[in-house]
Amino acid sequence: MPVVFDTDVNAAALAEHVWGAAQGLDTCYITVGTGIGGGGMAGAKLLHGLVRPEFGHMRIPHDREADPFLGVCPYHGDCWEGSPSGRAIETRWGRPPDELADEAVWVLEAGYLALGLVCVICVLSPERIVIGGGVMRRRGLLELIHGEVSRLMSGYLDDAWLGDGMGEYITLPLLGSRSGVLGAIALAQAELG
Repeated sequence: MPVVFDTDVNAAALAEHVWGAAQGLDTCYITVGTGIGGGGMAGAKLLHGLVRPEFGHMRIPHDREADPFLGVCPYHGDCWEGSPSGRAIETRWGRPPDELADEAVWVLEAGYLALGLVCVICVLSPERIVIGGGVMRRRGLLELIHGEVSRLMSGYLDDAWLGDGMGEYITLPLLGSRSGVLGAIALAQAELG
């Protein structure tokens, strides 16, 4: 029996490409949970490389005067995963994300997530970004991210087709928490032809 391996986020990207929010599009799937991971597709093929794409370890700007938190990544401290992941939120604020109601927490979170998304947009130019994971269940966070990405892009995407706007371009997974599992099925189907 043939066997195929890939990352959980690549599987989720494939599922959303085949059946979900990014059907037929070159896409990136970003998960924001305990850590941050990402999977991408270009030309209807999953991205692979020297090791694997490590979206979470991108280095993003950090204003230490405004935010002295050093981050939680054991390799980089304040990389993308080290600053706005669920583990970083809990370490920074002393409580898990689902217990934090202060809007300042979520404005900071949206800012860090938007910084990473701008890097993804500029490097990979995905036709759609699907962003899931436990942290993304926070009501209103996605809209904060939309606003911050728009601000950071400074009109750079004005001539690009974004469907009905930023809300269609950066979206939650249509397949919900099943993206990864369904992606494993899609990987198996592709392997079997």
